[in-house]
Amino acid sequence: METLAGLRDLALPDHLLVAGAIYNTVWNRLTGRPSLHGIKDIDVFYFDGDDLGYEAEDAVIRKLEMRFAHLPLPVEPRNQARVHLWFPEKFDQPFEPLQSSGEMLERYASKTHAVAARLETDDTMSIFAPFGLDYIFSFRIAPNHYLVNNRAAHEQKGARALRNWPEITLEPW
Repeated sequence: METLAGLRDLALPDHLLVAGAIYNTVWNRLTGRPSLHGIKDIDVFYFDGDDLGYEAEDAVIRKLEMRFAHLPLPVEPRNQARVHLWFPEKFDQPFEPLQSSGEMLERYASKTHAVAARLETDDTMSIFAPFGLDYIFSFRIAPNHYLVNNRAAHEQKGARALRNWPEITLEPW
């Protein structure tokens, strides 16, 4: 909640707390494990199409590092408006530009991981889960074939999850 409130207060455009910090927390709660078990970082998306330069993203990274330095996990923000600039070289496949932070969830390697939250200015919580929440609550990691080269990411993240939560079923690619 502290991260969600801090992100809201910083007013990053189209910001979302995404992925592992959410689904890993659910799995820890449901299995009685410590709250930070298996969580390596706190991923944050935002969407700033007005400045696609790395310098602007780096300034946000440094700002959030300072704001959340006291947390036990690093907060890692990424501007989703920039993904199409670096993704093809890093993953050897084309990537159409995104129109919002939430759109990136649809392209995750596993449907299970496609979850995000935002604390709104009126203190309500918005949840974004394009494939629903059943995968999380049923301990299933299901592949998402949106990007054809996502097999390795699905399998690697699934294997890591199985080491931390052996209750999980990893569906094959």
